[in-house]
Order: sequence, then structure tokens, then C-alpha cells
Amino acid sequence: MTGHPMSTNNRPPGPEAPTRIGFGMSRPGHDSAGSDTPDDAEPGPQTLPPDARVDLARERAETGIDEVFTSLDADLVGLVPVKTRIREIAALLLVDRARARFGLSTSRPTLHMCFTGSPGTGKTTVAMRMANMLHRLGYLRRGHLVSVTRDDLVGQYVGHTAPKTREVLKRAMGGLLFIDEAYYLYREDNERDYGQESIEILLQVMENQREDLVVILAGYKDRMDSFFVSNPGMSSRIAHHIDFPDYTLAELEDIGKLMVAAEGYCFTPEAQKTFREYLERRKAQARFANARSVRNAIERARLRHASRLMEMDRPVSKEELTTLAPEDLRGSRVFAEGSAETPST
Repeated sequence: MTGHPMSTNNRPPGPEAPTRIGFGMSRPGHDSAGSDTPDDAEPGPQTLPPDARVDLARERAETGIDEVFTSLDADLVGLVPVKTRIREIAALLLVDRARARFGLSTSRPTLHMCFTGSPGTGKTTVAMRMANMLHRLGYLRRGHLVSVTRDDLVGQYVGHTAPKTREVLKRAMGGLLFIDEAYYLYREDNERDYGQESIEILLQVMENQREDLVVILAGYKDRMDSFFVSNPGMSSRIAHHIDFPDYTLAELEDIGKLMVAAEGYCFTPEAQKTFREYLERRKAQARFANARSVRNAIERARLRHASRLMEMDRPVSKEELTTLAPEDLRGSRVFAEGSAETPST
């Protein structure tokens, strides 16, 4: 998560390929005796009879996706609309799997997505959790995340872009490819730009190999909207558009408290008030990056705290080593006169 305390993206055991029908179960009452299938052959998926029942709660529990949701709630403050949408996608895929068991549907849904929002709103973290969730549900065989920007995909000279893009796609296969600031792939004002070549390769793979790759495009909403207008082929391949709102002041405070606690520190009551004042001022400045700016502020406060302790001509206590005071925050240029015009941490 950008700017949040984040647990590691442990890959749980899961199916190596999407389990679209059967879940490895045979039809009730089916007798394999006398079958022409060799004893060591992998049994094929079995369609349930029309009068069977599927326990969706049990299927959900067996996938372990609730662990993903718990991790999202622990790692990300707020973002209720985003978390709700992720749960809706999970419910759709679980129901789709259940339908497949009755032979009602075997086609794989399109899972390519677009995440829009300001920097530091948790897009990368949600992408990591999404990859984990899709792996647990059997829609990604590996469930890893490959995060890239234009520089990783587009070359500087003729013949350079295709190999770079294909190498990234090769690394991402079986998982999720996250392209941050995806609109930089297309530069309408530069006819000699090689970004369009990368886009064409991505389009082909997103369509023809969507069984083995999910792509998430990310960036500011207005720029992504313009990108889709200029690239209708890309727009038509995106099934889910999820907007990440900026954090409120209260949510930023909560994020800061989590970050401070994760590092083994705490604020004094006066420092907590100073931190809120800092956030009010910094939020009004240019280039504010939500949780990312909060993390930067805390790192700077720790630096000032350490310098302050080193200047003490006496032994220090455990409490002093773990407590951030108002002066550790007020050293920021944010509190300087006229600082509203000067973005700073």
C-alpha cells in the first residue's frame, strides 16, 4: 500500500489453473467402476444434477478470500466504496463458479480493470490484494503482481519497444499486471513516439490471453478518461472502473496513527494536535499525495526526533526514544510563514 503499513502479499496455496467447473467433485451417486478411464488419469469435471444445492458460504470459506478482505480492512483506512466493489466482484466470481457447476456458464468473465484516483490512495495495495483474491478463487494460476510504468514498456528507438513490452508480459503471465500512469503510454502530440506500439501489443494479449493475465490501468481520472477516448480498443477491454477518493482529514489522522504505531512510536497529546494542524496545512498545498505525504511527514518527524535526542547531554529513557513531541513536527516548512504556497513535508 502506498503510504500505509502493509503486510506482505503471501501467496496462499491454490489451484494452478482456474477451476471453472466441478471443484474436483464428482456427481453424487456416481460410480466410477467399469469406467474406461485409466486409474491414474485425472478425473474430468462433473456437472451437478439440477436438483443439487451449492453452499455458497462454504465455497467462500474454502477459498479463504475473507482473509483478503480482512487484510484490506487492516491495511487501508476508509475507501468504503472501493472495498465494497471488491467484495461485489468476489461475489460475482463465486456465483459464476457455482453456475458453472450446473453447466450454466463456462466462459471466463473479463477482469481487466481501471483504478483512478490521486497518488497515495491505496491503488497499488488494492491491486496486490486483488491478485491474491483472484488466485484464491482460481482465476489466476500464480497470483503475483508486476507493477510497471511507461519506462518499463516503451523503448527509446525503433525495435526496442516490442521486446520490452513482451518481456514485461512474460513476467506477468499467471498474475496481474499493474500499469501506473497508463495514459503516458499514448502521446498524441508526438507522431514518432513508440508508446502506441506497446498499446497494440497489450491489446492483443489482453484479448487473446485473458485466461492467464489480468491488467489494471491506473492514474488520475481525468487523464485516464482522455486516454480511453483516444484508445477505444483499450476502453472496450476494461470491465471494471474503480475510483479511489481522496482521504478526509480524519482518515489521514488515523493513517498517521497506524504508521506511527507500526514504527513503535506514539504522539504526545500536544503532538497529536500539532499533527492534525500539519495535515490541514499540507492538504491545502500543491502535490499533496494523501497517505504518501503522511508517511513522508512521519519520516521527517522521526529524523528531527532523533536529532533532538542526540543533542541531549544525558541518558535518555525508553519513553523518550518512542515519543514524538510537537517540536518534531513543527520543524517542517509547512509551518513556516507563507508556506501555503510552498509544498513540503
